[in-house]
Amino acid sequence: MKRIILMLLLYCYATGTFAIAERSPHDTLVVTSGTVAADTDLRPYVYSLTDKNNNLTIAQVADRSFSRNDHLFHGNKKNNGRVNNCWMQLHIRNQGSIPLSSIVFAGWHDFMYWYEKAVADTPRLLMATGLMLDKGGVERWNHYGFKVNVPPGETRTYYLHIINKSYNENPLIPKLYSEQGFSVLHDTQLDIYRKEAVIIQVLLGMLLVFFSISVINYVQLPDKSYIYFAAYILGLILFFALRLEGKPYQLSFFHRWPMLKYYWDIPGLLFCFYFMYLLFGNNFLNLRERYPFMERVFTWVSTVVGGLIIICMYCIAMEQYHLPTIIYSYVYFCTLIPLLAVFVALARRSRHHPLVRFFLYGSVCLYLACLGSFLMHIRPLGLLSALGELAAPSILLIAGVLMQAMFFLAGLSYRNKLVHLERTRTQELLIKQLNKNKELQRKLNEQLEELVKEQTTEILRKKHELEEQRKKQLETEYDKKLTEIELKAIRAQINPHFIFNCLNSIQLFVMQRDYEYAQKYLSDFSYLIRKTLDFSRRNFISLADEITYLNTYLGLEKMRFENRMEYEIIVDPVIATAELEIPAMLLQPYVENAVKHGMTNPQAAIGKLSIHFNQVASDMLECVIADNGIGIARSRSLRTLPKHHQSSGMDISQNRAELLNKMYNTEIHIEIIDRSAQSGDDSGTVVKVLIPQL
Repeated sequence: MKRIILMLLLYCYATGTFAIAERSPHDTLVVTSGTVAADTDLRPYVYSLTDKNNNLTIAQVADRSFSRNDHLFHGNKKNNGRVNNCWMQLHIRNQGSIPLSSIVFAGWHDFMYWYEKAVADTPRLLMATGLMLDKGGVERWNHYGFKVNVPPGETRTYYLHIINKSYNENPLIPKLYSEQGFSVLHDTQLDIYRKEAVIIQVLLGMLLVFFSISVINYVQLPDKSYIYFAAYILGLILFFALRLEGKPYQLSFFHRWPMLKYYWDIPGLLFCFYFMYLLFGNNFLNLRERYPFMERVFTWVSTVVGGLIIICMYCIAMEQYHLPTIIYSYVYFCTLIPLLAVFVALARRSRHHPLVRFFLYGSVCLYLACLGSFLMHIRPLGLLSALGELAAPSILLIAGVLMQAMFFLAGLSYRNKLVHLERTRTQELLIKQLNKNKELQRKLNEQLEELVKEQTTEILRKKHELEEQRKKQLETEYDKKLTEIELKAIRAQINPHFIFNCLNSIQLFVMQRDYEYAQKYLSDFSYLIRKTLDFSRRNFISLADEITYLNTYLGLEKMRFENRMEYEIIVDPVIATAELEIPAMLLQPYVENAVKHGMTNPQAAIGKLSIHFNQVASDMLECVIADNGIGIARSRSLRTLPKHHQSSGMDISQNRAELLNKMYNTEIHIEIIDRSAQSGDDSGTVVKVLIPQL
């Protein structure tokens, strides 16, 4: 009897034990009071299943066995190196007398699907959410808390499907919260995220101010540097504005486009910190003129970075989100040492140009801030995870971005100041030069008037002498002096004629406000005026002085015709130009006439003028002036003046030649040949001047 009773007791114990085991297996969270603690760690009760091929349905998952995987959970951001597609299973049994109502929170992930399955039922989808899925009108905090409702005495099975396609996965620790505990978590996290969001919003406000200043300055002074800087700031504004998209409450400006933050994450870093940075530095420092080698390096690297930006966007479109981060990691580490070398090279040149200092200080600030931010993330996240947070909006990085933007903007303002000072200085120099030339013109006119008066007085005195002296010797001397006086008077007439033509030539540049060319033209014109005054007092000058004078005059004419004129002066090597003398300003009227008619030939796009000095004999110099103009006959036919009219400069030179022949008993011979009269296919004029040596 005792044995029977003992066996019955053992049977009842075993039956109760197995019944409890059936009701409460080791993978089931059992709630006895109908309520849960403020926060319950679900990792001991959660089993997982990895879907590597991303082809499992909820029905297939419900029939499969799950296993424990503690490596799936992590409290900080984690580098997966691949897409993480996992299913989590949770059994909850309510042994209390009241319904269980709680919330499961597993963090912020790209795609999240929450299923519920009752006993003997099929799973049903309760909620779908995710950073890549949610659009406008979603209250994120409540949307990422998954409701758990279990009636008294029943068991429910829940499935959480998480897909993270990004390179760094957000913290993943599933917890079960009571409604009060979830509210406390909400308030705690809200304070943390609100501080970060305020910092980002302050940064965005300052960047908008920088952007507005750059646009206003570009309107005042069109300079590509302002455009590049504005594009750089605009890229930073978009990048940091999208940082708000990862916060658990709605402050983002682009929430209706959840994928935009991924398209402008790594491509935005490459665009701002490399592409636009290099373009801005190239134009801001004017590397093409100052440092050509560095300009080629900047251009080549910016082209490569532009290609990488396109590749990154293509990878994101193909849902290969980890590839852009790998590309940026390689770019970051490969450019650390070269950037440092560029900074050293610029530091050596900063003494010569103040703009280099602004660019160098701003670049070093961002360089150190990025490096420091990266090193700060290595310890809590590890090296691989820190790579994905190279541009996380930390306080250090934000300070570096602001310092760089302020230095660049200060450099642009200083550059603007230099440009205004240079323009002011150029205008002042031009005004001074114009005043000097006006004064020089006034003095020249006074000297010419005095010279005419003196020569007139001398002529009258000589005439009176001629009347008093009737002897033949005195008459001969008088004729000689009269010839010399007439020659001086003719030279005096050359000066105002030449000045009038030069002033007509310079008028175009003055009216067009081309200060650089006008200043050079006025400088050369001043030289011609001084030489004209000097030569007008001398009968003969050296051939070297005459060639220099003609070179300067033709250079002015070439500037006036905007390089539609070519000329050459060829001197026979046997001629000693410094020793050989010719009559002063004898050739200039013929050269001027060749320029005037050589530039009006519609059949020749470029007017050509050549001057040859040849030693045809030991005591004879030949000067040949040739042009490809319309010729003498056609020039006269186009004039509205009478046919017998000829250029006053050529008349003066012909008269001077006759007076010199009479005065010094020489044989200066001038021959003018019209090419068009000799050959219908040819055009132009040739002037041959034979000058014997005294």
